[in-house]
Amino acid sequence: MQDLLRVEHLSTHFHTDEGTVKAVDDISFRVKKGETVCIVGESGCGKSITAMSIMGLVQAQGSSGVVGGSIHFGGENLLGLSRNELRTLRGNEMSMIFQEPMSSLNPVMTIGEQLAEPLRIHRKLGKKAAAKQALELISQVGISRPAQIMNSYPHELSGGMLQRIMIAIAISCGPKLLIADEPTTALDVTIQAQILDMLRTFKAESDMSIMLITHDLGVVAEMADYVVVMYAGKIVEEGEVEALFADPKHPYTQGLLRSKPVLGQLQEELYSIPGQVPDPLELTESCYFHDRCEFCMEVCKVREPALSSVGERQKAACWLYEEASVYV
Repeated sequence: MQDLLRVEHLSTHFHTDEGTVKAVDDISFRVKKGETVCIVGESGCGKSITAMSIMGLVQAQGSSGVVGGSIHFGGENLLGLSRNELRTLRGNEMSMIFQEPMSSLNPVMTIGEQLAEPLRIHRKLGKKAAAKQALELISQVGISRPAQIMNSYPHELSGGMLQRIMIAIAISCGPKLLIADEPTTALDVTIQAQILDMLRTFKAESDMSIMLITHDLGVVAEMADYVVVMYAGKIVEEGEVEALFADPKHPYTQGLLRSKPVLGQLQEELYSIPGQVPDPLELTESCYFHDRCEFCMEVCKVREPALSSVGERQKAACWLYEEASVYV
């Protein structure tokens, strides 16, 4: 399959009074046409910043913002586009479902106005045609009483309904790439299943690619074709979903899978990875996971491992798969 999105050596840093936070630090991955790629990791690992960097929502200010790398979408480097060119692309050829629909939707605009806006801007539809299309989108995402919903404000809808509206806005112009940032967070399991089914349906109908950000491994197993595991701004493992779940290579990925409860298996206490995510201001030249890793060697404390092939369908950044003794 052909690449739709190609991220190469992307770095996004933020300058603070205490120092520079490397929120995303030299990462590379690809999303192919018609593929679902899941970005997995704990809160604060850089998943959302990666998505916002791709969408051009991280503005460079001095030493803050995207500081290196390239983001190719459809063969064009997004980092070289002007603000107006990015605005034309966003919501049209690529769109995003944000993590918190209540804070992402405009509280003083009706649902109908917010649904119609991208249709009028990108599809150049008139007011009536955009309103008609908005009604159809509301029905398409499984919400009844579309005419009433059109005139409602975000605070009048439930979390599940707001998430559906966010999806409707995101797919309204038929994007080639849909970035979904934790689209099932804070929803009950029934609504979660409906949202995921909806995303699968839209993907199949339009041959759309999805970049799905989540920390829920159940969602990953259900949705992903390919998985990218992030830790402290770095990619520590990636691979096809079947291979990664069957034989995780990196100790962090192994810990994530061990911490997931297993249906039908009695567990007195759920496993949790020991320690804490490192302070981004205190990162050193090392494997960032070394002080939480049960396989830690001396080389892990002084050198960063490269992301390299560990099988036909996987890559991992771990000294367990290198000639570590050479560097000690």
